[in-house]
Amino acid sequence: MTLIAFEKWQALGNDYLVLEADDLPGPLTSEQVRHLCHRHFGIGADGVLLLSASGEPGYVADLRIFNPDGSEAELSGHGAREAIKYLHRRGWTDRTQFSIGTIAGEIRPTILDETHCRVDMGRAALRSAKDFPSGDADGLGEVEGLRFQFVSIGNPQCAIRVDGVQAVDAMDLDAIGSLIQNSPLFPNRTNVSFYAPIDDATIRARIFERGVGETLSSGTGATGAAVSHVLRGGDSSVTVKLDGGELLVDVGEDLHVDLTGWAIPVFSGTVELADPAPPGIS
Repeated sequence: MTLIAFEKWQALGNDYLVLEADDLPGPLTSEQVRHLCHRHFGIGADGVLLLSASGEPGYVADLRIFNPDGSEAELSGHGAREAIKYLHRRGWTDRTQFSIGTIAGEIRPTILDETHCRVDMGRAALRSAKDFPSGDADGLGEVEGLRFQFVSIGNPQCAIRVDGVQAVDAMDLDAIGSLIQNSPLFPNRTNVSFYAPIDDATIRARIFERGVGETLSSGTGATGAAVSHVLRGGDSSVTVKLDGGELLVDVGEDLHVDLTGWAIPVFSGTVELADPAPPGIS
């Protein structure tokens, strides 16, 4: 067993463990991720953020994002903000604007204050040959009898408009979300957002994330819902009300997305990185 340092961060209740690659004895394994994220056998988290020095000029760091089931995610809005605030707080950079690399590509944050930052998430797409191969140019489809808007923003999103906030709140998200994320329409699984407009500039949303399940909040999930809302005539900026709090999503006419919200540290410590993981971790 190896003792490693970590910090736990959260953004709107979506919590991640932050590790630095240089502190690890070797590559992080899926089994180790599952152990670290386990709420009983490990520290407990919605995922792991692994930071390393970048070989790209102008990049402060490279970020890899792991789900609690050990799978790797292309992007997470909350995870990215937590990593960004960690990098700034820990002195990787003192600039208020910089770049970090992810599997989904470059993201460009702006530090706004002690807790808030705005993240240039890039341009959303309504087509993805990898994640929604049967989709048309408009990204519209039907799954489990529900009409959806497909949005790719680093990772795949299936945004479903529901009639009324009460209907969103009453949904059995674990049941329907699991069915949708595993639909043959989405060969790499998909995140699922259910939302209802409150007014032209505000929506209520609940998120089911692949590899996680229902979550208090999700930055990319909120983005998928916001893009769908704007495409259907809603205003931009969009305030997305989630169980964990509110996010502000700016959607440009070309579907370029900026995501604004907060992230704060919870605690720091050291943990024994077990390999193999203890019994009970599957």
